[in-house]
Amino acid sequence: MNIFEPLPKSLCPTEFKSLKDLLDYVAITHQHLPAFTCAGLTLSYREIDELSTRFAAYLQTETSLVPGDRIAIQLPNLIQFPIALFGAIKAGLVVVSTNPLYTSHEMKHQFRDSGAKGIVILESFCQKLEEILPNTQIETVIVATLGDIRSAVARFGINFIAKYVKGVVPAYSLKGAVYFAKALKNRCAFDGSLSTSLDETAVLLYTGGTTGVAKGAMLSHRNILTNMMQLRARSALLIEDQIETLAAPLPLYHSYAFLLHCFAMPYAGNHNLLIPNPRDIKGMIKLFSRIPINGFVGINTLYLGLLRDPSFEKLDLSTLKFCGAGGMAMTTSVAEEWFNVTGVEILEGYGLTECSPVVSVNIPGKAKLGTVGPVVPETEVKIVDEDEDDVPMGATGELWIRGPQVMLGYWQQPTATGEVINSDGWFKTGDYAQIDDDGYIKIVDRKKDMILVSGFNVFPNEIEDWVNNHPYVLESAAIGVPNERSGEAVKLFVVASKQPIDHAEIIQHCRAGLTSYKVPKEVVFVDDLPKSIIGKILRRELR
Repeated sequence: MNIFEPLPKSLCPTEFKSLKDLLDYVAITHQHLPAFTCAGLTLSYREIDELSTRFAAYLQTETSLVPGDRIAIQLPNLIQFPIALFGAIKAGLVVVSTNPLYTSHEMKHQFRDSGAKGIVILESFCQKLEEILPNTQIETVIVATLGDIRSAVARFGINFIAKYVKGVVPAYSLKGAVYFAKALKNRCAFDGSLSTSLDETAVLLYTGGTTGVAKGAMLSHRNILTNMMQLRARSALLIEDQIETLAAPLPLYHSYAFLLHCFAMPYAGNHNLLIPNPRDIKGMIKLFSRIPINGFVGINTLYLGLLRDPSFEKLDLSTLKFCGAGGMAMTTSVAEEWFNVTGVEILEGYGLTECSPVVSVNIPGKAKLGTVGPVVPETEVKIVDEDEDDVPMGATGELWIRGPQVMLGYWQQPTATGEVINSDGWFKTGDYAQIDDDGYIKIVDRKKDMILVSGFNVFPNEIEDWVNNHPYVLESAAIGVPNERSGEAVKLFVVASKQPIDHAEIIQHCRAGLTSYKVPKEVVFVDDLPKSIIGKILRRELR
């Protein structure tokens, strides 16, 4: 059941030998276009290039970091993020993108595992870093503040950063730490002669840790460049070069936002509107009222939050033409309501950090609700059973992927790599899926989240999708709990709307649309569901 579509020759990334080549192209081709906007400050691609080159020169001349060393970036969606990222790439460093909300324990694991020797971190996170710094290899600490770039560029212009940083005190209280703005004061010449192979590791993106200890997916320059073009082959039908403004509510450390806003959009010369706090729905709506947007990529909970805010209906969305979804399953009820309110379909896609991350995306104008679309070009997929044999068309099994976007492997974990990538290059996703006659993929559920009731496979997504159709339910989450009679039983957590609803009504609703063994045995009403920073429901915490 292999599905393969070649990448158009016009989109093949042969013109770039590394991500640095891509950045050079962007700086020359789009220099006068707006690149990133955040908190009222907009920088052009020329300004981003100059600042990131200065940062790269600082890394080369004022630190002990050498090409191939790892540098962590622990920032929310601020303009410092692309500057630090692009500067690190220019200096030949391997970027370790880190969740800004990690605890000190999670930070210690990731920094020790990656062997990071440097970090760019927001000042408000420094206390957590200080707790674990002696247990890491980090020697270079560069501290960003909410105002350093804004003050330097907005007040004095890009050529007067030195005036701003005059008299800057040491950042926080970390010995040897420097402010990000002070690093940009560097006037040393940048050595741009570094040669990088397409197959060298460019970034380490850590899996979310929801399946155990987080592992670093090694993504090469080729992985990212190819996946950028694969995504572009699908999204270019809606997103035009140079004239589009796309909001970035998903955090840039998230693999999808990382690819889209740090590489795909700059390549096209698009304008990225950075949103530091995606949970501030009212603030986001106010921002959209001031800056017309052409699109954004979000997740189910974000779309639901926007739809439920009364001020959303007052927005002028006449410029909106692209909405994407990834990271968690879209419920059909939310997708349909969004289309009815905005007139714009949500193009749901599917990806994994290990696949750079995009695997499939719905086709504009041909989207199928409840699916994640067909695979992007130059990608093969197949569905296998427990014996790893191909299953008939339409049957459910584990989804396997093969393509140029599949990671090099897990950082320093050859055994774990061998468990998910076989000798033929197939990546085993651990997701249950189906493929229809048109090649559209439906993700049934995560293999690890499957509930086994009396020998029957029960997928939480199916239950949640049905329950969320109830007019008095905002969202829900289903998990499996031990049961003496059936092995496992379904336990449902429900966040209700303002309308009253009880256990009996939920059960009655479930019986109307679900087979008896899928009907929850227990219903718990909660005020909120545990979520990751991007809003993905964490079933493991409910367990």
